[in-house]
Amino acid sequence: MDRLACEFVASAGALADCPRWDRIEVALVGRSNVGKSSLLNALAGQHRLARTSRTPGRTQTINFFTLGESLALVDLPGYGYARMPQPLATRIAGAMREFLAGRSNLRGLILLIDARRGAQREELDLAASAHERGLTLFAVATKCDKLKRSERSAALAQMRALETEPILCSVHTGEGIDLLRRRVLSAGR
Repeated sequence: MDRLACEFVASAGALADCPRWDRIEVALVGRSNVGKSSLLNALAGQHRLARTSRTPGRTQTINFFTLGESLALVDLPGYGYARMPQPLATRIAGAMREFLAGRSNLRGLILLIDARRGAQREELDLAASAHERGLTLFAVATKCDKLKRSERSAALAQMRALETEPILCSVHTGEGIDLLRRRVLSAGR
């Protein structure tokens, strides 16, 4: 399962601008530069589907990608990037909160956490919110290729506080990508 029928559909700056459709949505959420767009590309098996950058804060809109006949992946802007102008950061944070709280098609959340950093207060709050809304939560430890073997079990143990089984992923080595892809596709059924 290397490549999926996945294509970009729309960008939205607010909930009112989001596509109106019956697709089941699974959103990628996490800190700036945690690898949301890179993971979306890896899940789809396409290198240039979602724009990626080494510069934090590049994704500033809610981006929608169709996946097969009934599923959509939603690439959300990252949070926690301090160098963004305050009015822009406030607008983006508001759009994300509105999307996560009010999007009726949203059924799942891929919560990306840098494996070297671990889950912080924001990630714990997002996980709790996902559980309260009844969303399927996929906890993904990104950049696991940068961990020493001895650090992996500690990273997994720390992420279990999110009350879901974490998946170690690396877009560089491909670790965990097929497992996450299968789980996301099964959530769309």
